[in-house]
Amino acid sequence: KQALICLSFELVSSWVRQTADFRLSVSTLRINGILPSRGDVQVQAENLATQLKQDSVVEDISTDRGVISFKVNRKLLAQVSESALPHGRKSICQIRVFACCSSPNIAKKFHAGHLRSTIIGNFIANLKQTLGNNVIRMNYLGDWGMQFGLLGAGFGQFGSEEKLKQNPLQHLFEVYVRMNKEAEHNEDMKQAARDFFKQLEQHESQAVSLWQQFRQITVDEYQHIYKRLGVHFDIYSGESFHQDQAQEVVQQLQSQGLLKTSEKGTGVVDLSPAGDMNSVCTVLRSDGTTLYITRDIAAAIDRKEKYNFDEMIYVTDKSQVNHFNQLFQILLVMGHSWADRCQHVPFGLVQGMSTRTGEVVFLEDVLDEARARMLHNMSQAKTTKEMDNPEDTAEKVGISALLVQDFRGPLLSDYRFDWDRMLQAQGDTGVFLQYTHARLCRSVLKYCYATTFDPSLLLEQTSMTILQHLLRYDEVLYQSAQDLQPKHLVNFLLKLCHLTASAHRELLVKGSPPDVAQVEKKLHQHAILNN
Repeated sequence: KQALICLSFELVSSWVRQTADFRLSVSTLRINGILPSRGDVQVQAENLATQLKQDSVVEDISTDRGVISFKVNRKLLAQVSESALPHGRKSICQIRVFACCSSPNIAKKFHAGHLRSTIIGNFIANLKQTLGNNVIRMNYLGDWGMQFGLLGAGFGQFGSEEKLKQNPLQHLFEVYVRMNKEAEHNEDMKQAARDFFKQLEQHESQAVSLWQQFRQITVDEYQHIYKRLGVHFDIYSGESFHQDQAQEVVQQLQSQGLLKTSEKGTGVVDLSPAGDMNSVCTVLRSDGTTLYITRDIAAAIDRKEKYNFDEMIYVTDKSQVNHFNQLFQILLVMGHSWADRCQHVPFGLVQGMSTRTGEVVFLEDVLDEARARMLHNMSQAKTTKEMDNPEDTAEKVGISALLVQDFRGPLLSDYRFDWDRMLQAQGDTGVFLQYTHARLCRSVLKYCYATTFDPSLLLEQTSMTILQHLLRYDEVLYQSAQDLQPKHLVNFLLKLCHLTASAHRELLVKGSPPDVAQVEKKLHQHAILNN
């Protein structure tokens, strides 16, 4: 009986059915073949209810139209809530998780397209760490490849040391764009880019020195952006760290008989099940230089050797799904069984992201725009309180709004960026979440000093609804950990905000008996800590 109840319980929304906390649908049991499909559902419900006994947890069992309703002991619920909140439980089995995300390209400004990889990867790392796992956060920079052939050769043609000092990353970006455009129509320019990259792979000092200068310039600027986003990394790595190891991978593939030569002279690995070369992955150019996937293979092997991870997670956009499928397949055919514990978390694209001045290219423009718009909204709102640093507040609220808009839906879905909707103070937005948290801090923490309270006084339906919702916190964390989707936690917090707003209206502290007022303040405190 208990197993059936666990399988079939549905939490009842308090505003729909205030007399019950859970319900068991006989129709659900019939559909799943647990009960006979024939007969009156109400009679079946009554017969099943007579076999279920009230105890110290369930204080009332009733039936109506084929549904069995259960009411939980209110005092016990309040006592359990007090001991269980506000922190989620730690994972029983601690594992070592390697999270690889962000991965912008060196010598280019931090593009808004890298925003999702950065914040989604940070969420996953935070989630895994909250559940008690040992998390290693890596930013795997795009600091190698033919793009540096274009940039290196382009700087020789169009670069200026003076402009590089004045606005280094902007100048490098301009050089790259110009060289890339020239190379499309000029074979000499294209060959110059190939030659420069080959010099890099052969460790020629002048090419390496220029590359090192460009890399350091870029990392310094990235760290400024990460600080604004509240993101940090334990390791800054990159493709360049694995250039020699990539050649070793090529040799291993060759010695294992996995490397084939195509008609174009490129090195390929056959991934077709029948071995008929209809599904190949190129790992070596015809001139002997390595590719992105070759270095990814080397990087994965190196990380396993260095960090002995139990799980490795890559966070990139959905256009790279095939790349990671091939990466994991090649690792497996090379004999690395741990590739089964590597996972790619893909995400959709952001559409329509623009500022007042036009289409956005750089993430810093987006963050500045969010701060400026939020500052304007704050100055226009009648409820805005005086503060010491309004720009700092606008920055934090604006970034929260950005995160909540991004995290509310499934990661794989594309979504349309909407400034007005994102920055609304009402509705399911980051602004509403921050407003609720600030209101709780101002109105409750300032006046509430008690460390203990009597949970038996929390008997109103509004109180029970909040407690029931707060007790789902662990469940939401583990649900997020299963599919690595932030939407579960975000929607949990937004619903908590709505419940808190109801509590502000219905659970008045002023005018209540002292013991009741104190317990209601404590309830609000739990909401603050979970927010």
